[in-house]
Amino acid sequence: MKNILILFTSILLFISCEENQKIEKNKTLPITSKSVNENITYKKIDINGIKIAYREAGNPEKPTIVLLHGFPSSSHQYRKVLNQLANDYHLIAPDYPGFGNSDFPDAKTYTYTFDNIAYTINSFLEKKNINSYAIMIQDYGAPIGLRIATKNPQRITAIITQNGNVYEEGLGKGWASVRPLWKNRNTATEKALLPVFSLDGLKWQYTHGVRNEENINPDTWHLDYLRLSRPNAHAINLDLFYDYQNNIKLYPKWQKYLRDNQPPLLVVWGKNDAFFPESGAEAFKKDVKNIDYNIYNTGHFALEEDADLIIEKIRNFMYKNIKS
Repeated sequence: MKNILILFTSILLFISCEENQKIEKNKTLPITSKSVNENITYKKIDINGIKIAYREAGNPEKPTIVLLHGFPSSSHQYRKVLNQLANDYHLIAPDYPGFGNSDFPDAKTYTYTFDNIAYTINSFLEKKNINSYAIMIQDYGAPIGLRIATKNPQRITAIITQNGNVYEEGLGKGWASVRPLWKNRNTATEKALLPVFSLDGLKWQYTHGVRNEENINPDTWHLDYLRLSRPNAHAINLDLFYDYQNNIKLYPKWQKYLRDNQPPLLVVWGKNDAFFPESGAEAFKKDVKNIDYNIYNTGHFALEEDADLIIEKIRNFMYKNIKS
């Protein structure tokens, strides 16, 4: 009888140890079911005389992710990220001057260059006292975010790139119509770009390369069209198209920043992007060691079609790399 009790006790201890090991193993990753937090606030703050609109969600005591949008969108493009990750992280998504709900200053009083927009957004983060954060970059968010990162490398905890390019090999065929503007800015080269601002041109930005157009919310391009129909909106965006060539000149500097600082990097890339194809994602592997690499069969705004998959990647990436 004594031997049976000893055997029975040993079996119970073995089972208990196995269960504890499973529990400890499961602690390495967060719960992966989709959490939803509707508590998103919509605010404005004065930065050097310009009211910058921004969306904010989550607890500021938790790790911060700064969400930097692309053209022709605004912080609206991150609505799903804000909704699904606010329970886990502090999220803040500003609209650049002239975009979204931020002020639209005249070009005579505000210079529409990537240098100046990056200066404004960096000033915004400093005024908000946000001094440690990951950045999520998409399209225009890359040259703005990398300017901020190279100026303040100690503040950047990680980088999430969703078609945010910093390599010449990542410039796709979509730039063919812009290159003549870089070479010679005149009435003809500007006029050639005006179809980009049409309703059909904006729709193409969202639907080119997607698996199914019915997956894409048409409110996206209609909202952009409304904003781009304001007086002088075409002119300031042509200024930015022209200035984009100066981003390319800074690519070597940003690549050096990546090599020297080795920020944890999450790549979540739509491979069918006409402007920034998969070759731009692949190029990050040359410079960053800690890279989580993910390619999706979709277009420029990958979050529109694959948000749930991408957001889950962000959640797990941040959990693994950023201490709460």
